[in-house]
Amino acid sequence: MALSRSARLLTLATAAASFLVVAAGAHPAPGAPGIGDSYFPQLGNGGFDARHYDLSVAYDPDTDRLDGRTTLTARATQNLSSFDLDLQKLEVTRVDVNGRRATFAREGHEIRITPRSPLAKGRTFTVSVTYGGIPEPLGGPIVFGSSYGWMKTDDGVFVACEPNAASTWFPSSDHPSDKATYDIRIKAPRGLTGVSNGRLVSTRDRGDSTYAHWRESRPMASYLATATIGKFDVRTGRTPAGTPIYVAVDPVLKNSNNVDVYAVTAEATDYWSEVFGPYPFEETGAIVDDMPQAGFSLEVQSKPAYSAVRSASTIVHELAHQWFGDSVSVKHWKDIWLNEGFATYAQWLWAEHQGTRSAHDSFLADYDSRPADSAFWQVKVADPQRDTMFASAVYDRGAMTLQVLRERIGDRAFFRLLPAWTRLHRYGNAETADFVRLAEKISGQRLVDLFDTWLYSTGRPELS
Repeated sequence: MALSRSARLLTLATAAASFLVVAAGAHPAPGAPGIGDSYFPQLGNGGFDARHYDLSVAYDPDTDRLDGRTTLTARATQNLSSFDLDLQKLEVTRVDVNGRRATFAREGHEIRITPRSPLAKGRTFTVSVTYGGIPEPLGGPIVFGSSYGWMKTDDGVFVACEPNAASTWFPSSDHPSDKATYDIRIKAPRGLTGVSNGRLVSTRDRGDSTYAHWRESRPMASYLATATIGKFDVRTGRTPAGTPIYVAVDPVLKNSNNVDVYAVTAEATDYWSEVFGPYPFEETGAIVDDMPQAGFSLEVQSKPAYSAVRSASTIVHELAHQWFGDSVSVKHWKDIWLNEGFATYAQWLWAEHQGTRSAHDSFLADYDSRPADSAFWQVKVADPQRDTMFASAVYDRGAMTLQVLRERIGDRAFFRLLPAWTRLHRYGNAETADFVRLAEKISGQRLVDLFDTWLYSTGRPELS
């Protein structure tokens, strides 16, 4: 399409105006290649705020090849001469900024993008990246020694990316402090189902392919995005309280245990909505895939993803994360107990709700099972270190902290605190100090000693 003379003049005028805005302020400078998280210094990116991702991915299970185009809408937070996106190993073939070809360079897991003209602070811009290759899952000690990220299955792929694997399959600002909304479009071989976050906008078959378009309209951390593909039996409906629900179960697992994933998901979603505050997303659900190699489940936003290992207790844990981790996300990864300690405590609350065991008794059983010389007590929960950020102490001692807090301030204050926390930081980010301040405000008590003992110190605390 050719531009008219008037359109060309308007384009030149707009570019000139943008240049003058930049020139009037600070000199353009490169955005930082990471936000400086102590565990993952290069994750996330400085100089802009991600607003919306439009992802289009096509996956061929026979070759394991992924081809994608990601368009990110963002707002510049400084005058930018260049900026970075996170992308691991996949090959980039083209980058456009505001519809114009941009230059780019690769350095490790960073793409350094230089637009034709500097971007003015406060300006909204788009960057589109075309890329492809064979995604590789990550490994190492972080996630229980398991692989994680983009993981091939017998009939497709299982995508679970906490903490740093979203950038194995799409270019992003891959840190939970930079949330955005998402449109995710999945092309897969006909006969397979592509499942993602939020609500299903459309699905259609064309030729040998199936196309699914999902939309997550609530802000989401990049590690919570998924594009899981495979053969699934899908059941949809509403919970008794009216929340839409979408549950996809690999038919291989249909009769592998006695857990009714749909029923437990519906019941737990409604119960947590009473305890933690209104359900924060448009849809609840589950993705249950035959992926025994993963050996873990993940609180994918709106639809937790479960490998072959699952139980009712796991389901209520992952659904509690929709409030603690997904809606309210950590500012820095060292505060991961705000996710895992709360979700583990939710399992204790569920047992209490079911009448099988009180949270106090769950606390005592966990505490008594750990002798004083156990390595469990040597993890500092408020800063567990990167390679042990998912250590059992983060889960269980984190949950113990909440029970000690509950018994200190009383049920009335405690059950005001939980929904106040999710309301105050809804769709945002928070850190441990924020929780301590809110607990003190609601209870009217000084609680520094409690949190110092249970979160910031090692050793087995004495019980009073």
